[in-house]
Amino acid sequence: MASSKEHQAKAEAQFHQTLKKAHEAKQAVSQYEAAARAVDEKTAKLRALRLAKEAADAKAAAEKQPEIKKKAGTKKKVSP
Repeated sequence: MASSKEHQAKAEAQFHQTLKKAHEAKQAVSQYEAAARAVDEKTAKLRALRLAKEAADAKAAAEKQPEIKKKAGTKKKVSP
């Protein structure tokens, strides 16, 4: 028969292993959330830069006067 000390040692080892796995899981989740937060921040920054560039381009296009080119007209010859 196994002694109660052996059972207690196995139980404690299993308990510590469970605690270690729970701690590692919390760390993995926090790292995942930090990475997702960083991606969201970068996306927001890039979106703001893109919108600012588009607004500047639209403003420049509105300020620029389009050049009006005269079409070369074809002269009709009058027959005598």
